[in-house]
Amino acid sequence: MDTALTRLVGVRHPIVQTGMGWVAGPRLVAATANAGALGILASATMTVDRLREAVREVRSRTDAPFGVNLRADAADAGDRVRVMIEERVRVASFALAPSPGLIAELKEAGVVVIPSIGARRHAEKVAAWGADAVVVQGGEGGGHTGEVATTVLLPQVVDAVRIPVVAAGGFFDGRGLVAALAYGAAGVAMGTRFLLTSDSTVPDAVKARYLASGVKDVTVTRAVDGLPHRMLRTDLVDGLEDAGRARALLHAVRRAAGFRKLSGLTWRRMVRDGLALKHGKELSWSQVLLAANTPMLLRAAMVDGRTDLGVMAAGQVAGVIDDLPSCAELVERIMKEAEEVRERLTASR
Repeated sequence: MDTALTRLVGVRHPIVQTGMGWVAGPRLVAATANAGALGILASATMTVDRLREAVREVRSRTDAPFGVNLRADAADAGDRVRVMIEERVRVASFALAPSPGLIAELKEAGVVVIPSIGARRHAEKVAAWGADAVVVQGGEGGGHTGEVATTVLLPQVVDAVRIPVVAAGGFFDGRGLVAALAYGAAGVAMGTRFLLTSDSTVPDAVKARYLASGVKDVTVTRAVDGLPHRMLRTDLVDGLEDAGRARALLHAVRRAAGFRKLSGLTWRRMVRDGLALKHGKELSWSQVLLAANTPMLLRAAMVDGRTDLGVMAAGQVAGVIDDLPSCAELVERIMKEAEEVRERLTASR
């Protein structure tokens, strides 16, 4: 299927696997790329050296284009960009808007820049700065999310910018892909659907928890890091919501210390990143510390398999997914269903 997205990044199918921390590692990204979609490597939970190793590992598994997701506000964002340029990564994906200078540096090196946004004005801003495309995530999406549904946000952004728009939030099958294209999108991005594949390294017990969940088991909470965060509702989430400020701060400090040890970051660097997150937001310092240790809460589930000690980011589609196909099977199924839907629509005219 030829769209502005496939032409821009050089993939066969207009499908993007999002850069989920602790989930979107080399195996999943390579499997997605080999299936003809765009795999995005999550780098926020990696050191710079590990990022280079991971990029090379993906390249050893596939010749297809892939991308890397970065935190634009990270103190070492420049170092990570240099790794991407040196390793000839095709796409730079951002969860927060990169600066005009960062966009220019990447584009000059031939890297396609695709920020993720959650509001029309943000799309207009990054488009004016030179972004090549945008991923538009509606409130149905997992992880940090907004309040506006994809079906409302997507047409707003399509009408506002003249660059390819990729729709995210609520997509998992071929019907959704056709719907996104009808709105004017150039493709769809999916996180939870790729997390729930046989190529995902997420432990089986965690995948089983996702598959057993219904739509109402997916909630939005601010208790984890002070920002709206869509995830599976668990006893841990309930406990965080019920905890007092002092207790929340104590747990935040402990987990932040664990992430510092794991990542090799200094306390000064973590505080600097926390300040960047706090800027312009009404966050308490306990929430900033919670934000700093959120990677540890995610790691506990996504790597260690501890559904009792970790959080499980999830889009609302988790409640309607009931199988674990390979990435190749998933992409083939989505594209086949999309073609069937288009044929039915054409025949019904």
